[in-house]
Amino acid sequence: MRAPVIAFAAAAAIATVLTPVIRGFARRRGLLDHALTSRKIHRKPIPRLGGVAIVVAFYLPLLFLGLAGGGAWSGFQGSPARAVGLLAGGLGIALLGLVDDLRGVRPRHKLAVQVAIATVAYALGFRVDQIANPFGPPIPLGAVGLPFTVLWITGVVNAMNLLDGLDGLAGGIALVAAATLFALAGFHGDPLMLLCLAALGGAALGFLFFNFNPASIFMGDTGSMFLGFVLATTGIATSQAPSAAVSILVPIVALGLPIGDTLLAMARRAASGVPMSQPDRGHVHHRLLDLGLSHRRAVLVLYGAAAVLGVSALALSSLSSWPAALLLAAVCALSCLFLRRLGFFDPNRAQAMLAQRRRNLELRAAIRRIGDMLGATETPWDVWVAVRFAAAPLGACAIALHLADPASAASEDFTEGFLGASRGLLRKQFGLEVERPGTRRIELGWADGRMGIDRDTEIAVELLCEHIACAVDRIERGRERPQQGDKVVRLPRVG
Repeated sequence: MRAPVIAFAAAAAIATVLTPVIRGFARRRGLLDHALTSRKIHRKPIPRLGGVAIVVAFYLPLLFLGLAGGGAWSGFQGSPARAVGLLAGGLGIALLGLVDDLRGVRPRHKLAVQVAIATVAYALGFRVDQIANPFGPPIPLGAVGLPFTVLWITGVVNAMNLLDGLDGLAGGIALVAAATLFALAGFHGDPLMLLCLAALGGAALGFLFFNFNPASIFMGDTGSMFLGFVLATTGIATSQAPSAAVSILVPIVALGLPIGDTLLAMARRAASGVPMSQPDRGHVHHRLLDLGLSHRRAVLVLYGAAAVLGVSALALSSLSSWPAALLLAAVCALSCLFLRRLGFFDPNRAQAMLAQRRRNLELRAAIRRIGDMLGATETPWDVWVAVRFAAAPLGACAIALHLADPASAASEDFTEGFLGASRGLLRKQFGLEVERPGTRRIELGWADGRMGIDRDTEIAVELLCEHIACAVDRIERGRERPQQGDKVVRLPRVG
């Protein structure tokens, strides 16, 4: 056990030292998470590259212990394929998250890379080939094993990403889950998993010193997806004991909080007609805040819930069939009571949910039609003509499109409805790169007395911004640079 202790302590120390360095770098470069949507809890820009510190703090102790040889080396040597799958796959996921934090990655592209990495991990030994049957022989998955494993890995990766909504929440939940899986790896005598989980727990702990409320840095997608990948793969490895009656359920229960929150989010978005890729403000942590809990108390409640699930997972790993079934029933019952207290499963909201769904579907259909128009545009003026049609379905009385480039002499600002508007006009700006400020943006105005806009309207505007950004990027790529002596034409203003 000496090597895991060293890995944990070294990872915690490295994360503690490196996180402030990354925080200062992100501030100097303007790499900040801006509170530009209503689902954001923080009220000021926060550096978002903390995940880099987690990743580095995870790998450096493992690299040192591997080069040092001894007992640590036996863990890598005993499972070389799995070591490559976990370490290389984790690095790939971290790089994907880093690109997303720096430049943004479209959801479908992000999912495609996650699926590719999960498939490689399956080929290198992280696979679920059978499901234990508490009341009979194991059920072989056969050809279904690959999609099941890929679904598990990508699901946990994105579950941790979705859970990263409060200061210290994702890091603390990852720490609890890593401790649970570490205990399971110790029961099974798996030195590789012990090393990796110890390093992961240490990295998460060191980062939490700066991420717990009030956070001075966020882990971003780099950290949340990396944590999810390592927990998903180690969860598979620690659940494969043939003697366990409910082996595959053990990591599911251990990671029950992020998995359950993700399933609820999928059901909620499907019921309300919101795209699955668009974040909302209905997660478990949001519900706790709505009940009146402070930011810090909400996180501590969820830490407690994760700890209860972790202890339950450890108990499941050693119980026989019927006791395991009774424990699972008790966990499910307590979970349902907890969720009901948070406002889930409320039958009185069914009619309102149907009305919300109809409105969202109509709004998405309108934005989709405008997106089709934007796909055929050839000039910024054409983009503006299409964008003007968005005001009516969004309920806005004024709209503007700002495409001006400070480095260019050309004026590409368009506006309609703002001149002479009433003093009570609610004005909101949205960057074309969602949740990132910039000169390219749209502005909307409402004069119906509203004090703010709901999250569903924000989601529709974000979808519109994605369509506009695609159109503008395509037009800019197709433009030829003006030659010397060419005349620069100023685009006319509207409104």
